[in-house]
Amino acid sequence: MNAIGPVEPGEDTYGRANTHGRKAAAPRAAWRAPRRHHRTTLAAAAAVLLGAAGLILHLTRPEPPPAPPPPWPSQSVAVTYTGEMSRPRAGERNFTFAVTVTHEAGPPVSVRRAAQPSAALSVRVSPATPFTVKSGTPRKLIITMHIRECGEVPRNAGLPFLEVTLRNARANERQSYILGPEYANDLSGALTAACPRTRVS
Repeated sequence: MNAIGPVEPGEDTYGRANTHGRKAAAPRAAWRAPRRHHRTTLAAAAAVLLGAAGLILHLTRPEPPPAPPPPWPSQSVAVTYTGEMSRPRAGERNFTFAVTVTHEAGPPVSVRRAAQPSAALSVRVSPATPFTVKSGTPRKLIITMHIRECGEVPRNAGLPFLEVTLRNARANERQSYILGPEYANDLSGALTAACPRTRVS
């Protein structure tokens, strides 16, 4: 008896099916590529937007307030008499004393000149001017006073002060420093000793 069984698949049946399976996977790979490109484009666009936002914030931020100007030099510098007045003998024309220049705060101050108001006296300073005084570092000055004319020297306690020219980043100033009664007394004694024949006014 002849029987007809199920038709068996031929040789290429599974091979073709596998081939079709591989071909079916191709569209999935092709679909992933545009998604990858899309993500890269989005990331680049986000980076550009963030950079632009940072630039806008940088350009539109408020300007910091300007730094306050340094103080006037006369407001930050003090000149004090520290004694050491020499006593000249009669007929001598030079004597010395010491002062201290103190700079309290702010940028350095340059001492440009030291003088006094009487035409009968001249002043020489050591160290020589100009020199710089820094904050917190006092400078000791030795003042040499020269008597030009005994008959014209001041003996009045209200006259002996120093005129000091100061300069910093803000201004150039000439300031008069009254060195106090001790300085006035010592100066009067030195002038009297150097010029004993001059009548005290």
